[in-house]
Amino acid sequence: MTSSASSSTRDFFIAACALLIAMVGTTLPTPLYAIYQQRLGFDASWLTIIFSIYAAGVIAALLAVGSWSDQLGRKPLLIAGLTMGAVSAVIFLLSDSVGGLLIGRLFSGFSAGIMTGTATVAVIELAPKTWKNATLVATAANMLGLGLGPLLAGFTSQYLPDALHLVFYVHLVLLLLAAVGIFLIRETVQRPATLKLSIQKPSVPPSVRSVFISASIAGLAGFSVAGLFTSMVPSVMIHIMQVHAGLLIGAVIGLFFVASIIGQALLQWLPKAQHMTLGCLGLIVGMICLGLSIATAQLALLIAAGVVSGIGQGMILRAGMGAVTASSPPHHKAAVTSAFFVVLYVSISVPVVAVGFSVRAFGLEHVGEFFASLVAVVALLAMISMKRVQSRQAQAAAGS
Repeated sequence: MTSSASSSTRDFFIAACALLIAMVGTTLPTPLYAIYQQRLGFDASWLTIIFSIYAAGVIAALLAVGSWSDQLGRKPLLIAGLTMGAVSAVIFLLSDSVGGLLIGRLFSGFSAGIMTGTATVAVIELAPKTWKNATLVATAANMLGLGLGPLLAGFTSQYLPDALHLVFYVHLVLLLLAAVGIFLIRETVQRPATLKLSIQKPSVPPSVRSVFISASIAGLAGFSVAGLFTSMVPSVMIHIMQVHAGLLIGAVIGLFFVASIIGQALLQWLPKAQHMTLGCLGLIVGMICLGLSIATAQLALLIAAGVVSGIGQGMILRAGMGAVTASSPPHHKAAVTSAFFVVLYVSISVPVVAVGFSVRAFGLEHVGEFFASLVAVVALLAMISMKRVQSRQAQAAAGS
């Protein structure tokens, strides 16, 4: 391996690890919310608000600075994203109120919003020329980080002292290491002579819109499932299944994201035309398992729901992200990627808000079963819609 190739591989993996570390921080509090509820005395509606403000922070960052790395370069925005994650961790360390949790989650959302679009593009651009799975590495780093967060926090809260603080000290150290790594990698963007920094409107170039819309429809279903798992599963395990072990709760949530990586990897052996269809089928079967697990209070069915729906969500994410980035013009890649994640994070937040404010009126069991059924229907509609889009594209290609 030449020196240049070695440096390229090093930079590629550093960027992927930085994305993973940043995303770990966004799900660290998930298994800790039960402890926060006991100590601070807030109900499920506050959990909804806490989660929603995180999603709002993600969307705000994507819209405000989503395209800035196309102008300023990838490295400054990556450092900014890691810094927002560090601010969030410090707030969680110092906070002892619901207001502090809200502010901490807002900065966590800023971190995720900055890192998601910028780091995804950076990983793809830094990939060695011989590497054909750069998109898989980028999306896998994102999902693995989301999955490791609950697992890490669940372990430290159950087996180590200082349940609400130790994990954030660990994350601060990881963020510092990631920042040092980012300083060492090469920049992939040449700054224009005149910077044009502006708030990004949720729009994409006309040449990308058909691909963008079709990918977003399936992404709506996939990230709705992710929203349900991160927000509802801890409550289901604690209140319906009587499972209180933090590590087990974190492991079940983390399993969904690990399964997402498996789903992404499986696509390389499956026909490209079937990627979205198989992903939607996975979501449908997974949501059936989720509804049955709630109705019967069976942990095994809940685990099956996480694995099957996670595989489906991973297929949808990789297929959609690959199509969107491949069709985007070079100087619009970060902007289009950020716009795609705006759609995904709106999708992840809507069911969370709806569930949180419905539980008090209808009960966790009925609400969980209803939303599992609703997401399954959305996935079915997405599958039908994707089939029609593919049919029109095939006809257009044949006509030309």
